[in-house]
Amino acid sequence: MATASPSTAIDSAADLPQPSDVQQKVLDRIATQRARLRARRAARAQSLALTQQRDGPGGIDESVALRAIGFAREHPIALVALAGVGLLAGPRRLIRWTGVVLPLLLRLRR
Repeated sequence: MATASPSTAIDSAADLPQPSDVQQKVLDRIATQRARLRARRAARAQSLALTQQRDGPGGIDESVALRAIGFAREHPIALVALAGVGLLAGPRRLIRWTGVVLPLLLRLRR
């Protein structure tokens, strides 16, 4: 099987007659559709990439417990500081502040 060289393909394209007006309209519609499909494919790929990036570690759809564990792993010094503040404040103050902060956090989750 012989394959056409690039110069042969160019020569055969030069031998083709010019398309009529109707044929040119069809060719233009085909080119427009191909461009639209290319753009649609690129937009979908970008959307999928953003979705995968967002759903990765620390994503929006994770539960509060999983996000808290992830935060503790990423910021151990902040966790130690928070535990120290909790020890200094004492259990009575912690319960009082939890009663203030917890409803605010639950309202933010909605």
